[in-house]
Amino acid sequence: MKKTLFALAALIAFHLSSYAQSTTNALPNVQLKDINGKTVDTGKLSNDGKPILICFWATWCAPCKKELNTYSDLYEKWAEETGVKIYAVSIDDQRTSTSVKPYINSVGWEYEILMDVNKAFFQALGGNTPPHTFLLNGKGEIVWQHVGYTSGDETEVYEQLLKAVAP
Repeated sequence: MKKTLFALAALIAFHLSSYAQSTTNALPNVQLKDINGKTVDTGKLSNDGKPILICFWATWCAPCKKELNTYSDLYEKWAEETGVKIYAVSIDDQRTSTSVKPYINSVGWEYEILMDVNKAFFQALGGNTPPHTFLLNGKGEIVWQHVGYTSGDETEVYEQLLKAVAP
């Protein structure tokens, strides 16, 4: 029993230290394609010292689409106030990735769209369930993350954006 409790405590401590590290480190270098097939190195994502939101989503994920459609309505205001740039990173695999571009065209998102068909970037950041959103400060450091989406979560995202640009 003691061994089991010790192992459980060690596992929890490891998980918490991994989480703490993932919230303060810079982005890993993963080669992705944008919606037009151009290669993008995720380790070089930048926004001239302003915050970046990286939102992992998939066409088969209803909360993901609801989240990004909501952000789309607020994006102009957020960008004006904070300078934020949003990257919507699709984790659709080879079977469903062909539906990404038609969906983007139908909703008119103004985001940068990246394709992570092997989920390499998603997994490198510790993601396992979409929607999963990461906020980077102007230095490119992950300062906040959020898993899931329910209506109203955009208020917390906005508050975190304001913190990311505060002096």
